[in-house]
Amino acid sequence: MKKHLFKVGIFTIFLVTLFIFSVQPSFADASSKAAPYKVGKWLPSDQQTLNDWRTDLIQQTDATGKVPLLPVLQEFKDMIENDPELFMLFTEMFNQVPTRPPYDKDATGRPQIRNYNHMLQLMNAIMTRAPEFNKTGMVGFPINTILNWPMGTPAGTAAFLNEKVNRQLKKILNQWAVYLSSPDSRYVLSNDPERGWFGRDAKEAMPTFAKDFICDPKKPYYGFKSWDDFFTRVFREGRRPVASPKDDYVISNACESAPYKLARDVKVRDKFWIKGQPYSLTHMLGDEELAKQFAGGTIYQAFLSALSYHRWHAPVSGKIVKTQIIDGSYYAGAQSVGFDPASPNDSQGYITQVAARGLVLIEADNPDIGLMAIMFIGMSEVSSNEITVYEGQHVTKGDQLGMFHFGGSTHTLIFRPGVNLEFDLHGQKPGLHSNNILLGSRIATVKKTKK
Repeated sequence: MKKHLFKVGIFTIFLVTLFIFSVQPSFADASSKAAPYKVGKWLPSDQQTLNDWRTDLIQQTDATGKVPLLPVLQEFKDMIENDPELFMLFTEMFNQVPTRPPYDKDATGRPQIRNYNHMLQLMNAIMTRAPEFNKTGMVGFPINTILNWPMGTPAGTAAFLNEKVNRQLKKILNQWAVYLSSPDSRYVLSNDPERGWFGRDAKEAMPTFAKDFICDPKKPYYGFKSWDDFFTRVFREGRRPVASPKDDYVISNACESAPYKLARDVKVRDKFWIKGQPYSLTHMLGDEELAKQFAGGTIYQAFLSALSYHRWHAPVSGKIVKTQIIDGSYYAGAQSVGFDPASPNDSQGYITQVAARGLVLIEADNPDIGLMAIMFIGMSEVSSNEITVYEGQHVTKGDQLGMFHFGGSTHTLIFRPGVNLEFDLHGQKPGLHSNNILLGSRIATVKKTKK
């Protein structure tokens, strides 16, 4: 125990040093940037909108007074208070947030979220709330919004990499999922002009919704049984045709997603937490022997937005070799990117190694592709990765593999070395400001091996 605490102490000192020399300036930079930064539209594109939403939540929650925590949150409170390491980290993360505006301040100048007890009360309130539509950027990550500032501190970084904390966060998110899967969560599927998912503003953002997805506008809630049923909605037949369905040399888009990164000659092991966030195959796949098969290969990563379709589909035809849900973090971001107001958007490379994720291995019918890996990575609340295929199953390009629950996220396609790929990103450069490529569209072509 003493040895463990010593390591924790050294790690915390390291993070504080890192914070002083690299993160603190990024807090300062955030105040001067008015440009949109909420990639994926999960959080508002304007810092004031985010602050206003959080202030409203705090005022509503504080007005009801202190209420008993749900059992899963009471467990979290007991865990924090009975573990000296966690008690220190969850106390210090709020102390380490800068005190000058606009950091964690409401209109009165008081800290918006004062301590972990206040944090737990706000999380308690969210457990019976579903995400509302907002044309300036939907706050679909309400817990992420609560933790927005403290998770960027050194103490927050350490806390949200803690295995015990992540086990409890998984329980909390699973509890929220129960509500989001219930009929009570449908109240946001209304025609409220600003906040309803079938209101004026939402229809402007999703003008072809009824044509694209299986639903019935004549029924209450368009026929959806819950928020989760709405969010895992299914395309109507023919709305997303698969590119070259009989051509095994054409790779189709596995998710309705925007290109984030394309990397070649990836390494078995790398320093994924540094600037640039290199891919580290052993850490991504959780298996060094498996990682060696992809060493020197290619990784394509793309992210899903709030308005995206959230099911996953096979980019190639082949046999499912392996499926695995890998537990990991939920609110960890790379310190090397500085303070990220939309964390972990700027840390998408980093979280492929540490976040909760689902892995599917496919032995492609095309021998020029062979074994490939598809990894679906949860971001913050978006951590329920459901795999719907089984080992030994043969899938045809375009068949469903699984889905995200709660909303948008990020995913990667991993190819072995020697697979000669020509990518088609539809005229875009990978990055945080790219746009969705439609599900099933061609994203790459494999060049035939000369015999």
